[in-house]
Amino acid sequence: MEMARRNKLEILGCILNLCKTDGSSKTKIVYQVNLNFKNAGLYIEWLTQHGYLAKEERLYRTTPSGRELLINLNNINSTINDNLESILARNEKLDSL
Repeated sequence: MEMARRNKLEILGCILNLCKTDGSSKTKIVYQVNLNFKNAGLYIEWLTQHGYLAKEERLYRTTPSGRELLINLNNINSTINDNLESILARNEKLDSL
């Protein structure tokens, strides 16, 4: 089975989710989110510059605005997935007619 490409919002959500409780090192982000160091660095830099992640010593932690962004990203993904599932289910019913 081929792994579907993730979009940027999904990757941002994964990073924010990983860092929201105990924080996470860049290395842990690379391995847990399945990115290379260069790309992980770009995402971390963007999230930090926009105030969604804060660096405390060697760990990155999700800020309150990062938690808010994560909630919004989850809501968007859930809405899109629900709509997609209903469209796919409707198409399967039509195909079986």
